Amino acid sequence: MSKTVLKKTALSVLLLALGATAGYYGQQYAPELLESAGMSDKPAADEPLYWVAPMDPNYRRDTPGLSPMGMELVPVYAEDQPGGDSPGTVKIDASVENNLGVRTGTVGFGVLQQTIRTVGYVGFDEGRLQHIHTRLPGWVRKLHVKTDGAYIEQGQPLYELYAPELITAQEEYLTALRSNNHILARSARDKLRALSVADGEIRALRKRGRTRDTITVAAPISGYVDQLAIREGMYVMPAQTLMSLGPLNEVWVLAEVLERQAPWLETGSSVKMQLDYQPGRFWQGRVDYIYPTLDPKTRARKVRLRFDNSEGGLQPGMFARVEIVGRRSQPRLHIPAEALIQTADQQRVVVALGEGKYKSVAVLSGLRAGGRVAILEGLELGDSVVTSAQFLLDSESAVSSDLQRISNPEMPWPTAWVNAEVVAINRENRTLTLRHGEILRWNRPAMAMVLPVDDGLSLAGLQPALKLKVQLASNMGDVTIRELLIPEQPLPWQQSAAEPAQQGGRP
Repeated sequence: MSKTVLKKTALSVLLLALGATAGYYGQQYAPELLESAGMSDKPAADEPLYWVAPMDPNYRRDTPGLSPMGMELVPVYAEDQPGGDSPGTVKIDASVENNLGVRTGTVGFGVLQQTIRTVGYVGFDEGRLQHIHTRLPGWVRKLHVKTDGAYIEQGQPLYELYAPELITAQEEYLTALRSNNHILARSARDKLRALSVADGEIRALRKRGRTRDTITVAAPISGYVDQLAIREGMYVMPAQTLMSLGPLNEVWVLAEVLERQAPWLETGSSVKMQLDYQPGRFWQGRVDYIYPTLDPKTRARKVRLRFDNSEGGLQPGMFARVEIVGRRSQPRLHIPAEALIQTADQQRVVVALGEGKYKSVAVLSGLRAGGRVAILEGLELGDSVVTSAQFLLDSESAVSSDLQRISNPEMPWPTAWVNAEVVAINRENRTLTLRHGEILRWNRPAMAMVLPVDDGLSLAGLQPALKLKVQLASNMGDVTIRELLIPEQPLPWQQSAAEPAQQGGRP
């Protein structure tokens, strides 16, 4: 080999070595060199990633400016986006959490029941109250009942009435008897009965053989006198109510319930009552009737309650405090009532995401009962909501940024509950074919799909056509069944420590 060829070969090897060295150091330091030269696309650590509207973080711009509401855009830095959190998520230090006194509660599932506390007044059982009227005009000669509240036995005289028509009717009856005309006598007797003359008075008239100026009116039932409206010497007419008679072995209590509490009312519900004149004693009754209309002034609904009064301790006109046990609602998601933030046009809660992260979420609430409020939309079973200091956290969170998961492409919720129906069960492969409803949390439509079941979840008791709630978990696009909940069964936290979960729960 000539010297010229050796020189060329050595030069080639040297150039290759220099190229490899330059490539290595260029790969290591080129980004820093480009960044220092202003040629890198990556923003510096102290440079904003983008700018967002203060009230709508979905409105992003690459440069400063004004939002559609005329507010200055807020810069967002790399440290403001830890772990790729969705807009609206705020993170606070543990010491700040402690200073704010942040407390949380869990979204539960079950029935709600309200106890309605109100007041009412004791009254007669108006279904058995009887009004006393005269059948013909006349004058009250003698009154045997002097005051309201007097007790009268059935058949006891109430008053004596002088009425010219009664004298004429008596004369017709006696004339028919003297003529031995049975048809006329029967007709005259029926006329006396139609004028409220008792059979005993008719027999006495027949035996006496002469008329009387007055007729005695007896009590048709036993009871207490109410609304006595006559006195001796008064002229009375058939349209006039002379008095009322009513028993008190059972009484009514008329109470009023606020409009917002009316949905909890149910006929037959148990009622507990207390009176001021006997503190410490309670009477047990029931809801007898719910009136269909509301008072236009008080916006309250009247409720009729029925109580046993065989001991006679309840008297009409007494003031009573009552507690009505409301009906049980359908099983619903519910949260502590203090966690709900109510504004003029929206309802929100602050959800605790863990690791000091919080986020405001729009919800739709339902009935309130026992310090809990039903949640119809916006939350899932097992979510943790803030019950104290939530207003401070809400003010820091972007309340209008993806308040619904539908508008958030990042799917920040790893789990979701949905109503489903079992179509088929493959116990060998541990899969369920479910027909589930729409998953709003993940923006997924209703469909039927085959899903694997977690190893720790029991499939005992499951059968086709069974309706239940399932908790789905998503991991890198793979969806599995995390939990099963049959509505008729007690929830895991409602079971005692000695009672194991059964049928579709974890063993």
